[in-house]
Amino acid sequence: MSHEYYRRGRNWYTAIGALFLIMAGIVLARQLLIWGPEFMTDFLLNSEITNEKVSAVMIGFGVFMIVLGFKKHEQPR
Repeated sequence: MSHEYYRRGRNWYTAIGALFLIMAGIVLARQLLIWGPEFMTDFLLNSEITNEKVSAVMIGFGVFMIVLGFKKHEQPR
């Protein structure tokens, strides 16, 4: 493999971002199956800290980490 070729996205930022997205998706799917969509939106919109709000933050953090992982890195010469 050439030293000029950089494998974008294959680093721990994208791995952690994907992990956060998968975990948040599992929690949201579980809550949706247990409570249903109307209760889930009520939990999402109330003033308490709930699993749905934590999952929304996890999705945001996961997307941020993936974007950070795909950012162009400078290669040392």
